Amino acid sequence: MKEYCIDNLKIKVNNAVPDDVDSITALEAVCFPAAEAASRDSFEKRVARFPDSFFVAKVDDKIIGIVNGCVTNSDVIYDAMFHDDSEHISDGSIQTIFGLLVHPNYQRRGIAALLMNHLIDISRKREKKAVILTCKDKLIHYYEKFGFINKGKSESSHGGAVWYDMYLEL
Repeated sequence: MKEYCIDNLKIKVNNAVPDDVDSITALEAVCFPAAEAASRDSFEKRVARFPDSFFVAKVDDKIIGIVNGCVTNSDVIYDAMFHDDSEHISDGSIQTIFGLLVHPNYQRRGIAALLMNHLIDISRKREKKAVILTCKDKLIHYYEKFGFINKGKSESSHGGAVWYDMYLEL
């Protein structure tokens, strides 16, 4: 667990555990449209399958943010990864990010950046060659601030949205 202080908030970041799944699912439903939100079942599988790359941010023991993703050898995220936890390759060379979200009451304070940097730092320590994610066009500039490069329109059609492949070489 790591502790941070932002705007006089004491934020604890640690790996997600099974007891967090209900809170994670509720937060996802607040932050994403229903067609794009992961299900409780999906979160249960993610926490069980890749807890080393699933982090929660808590204030007063309440989950206010998450970042998570499997490890792979693919240079891009494809739709099966979101639904099939067997796509996780524990000794893969690339860290994915499936979701980065912060409760609306805590947004615009740097908590998403804190979570993003946390996962990037851990990926470097684990000697991953890259971190990848998909995002909508309105967020491309946000991820570019971390050094991600826009690789163009993604083949992913998750949730019926248009996504862009983002790649951060480590």
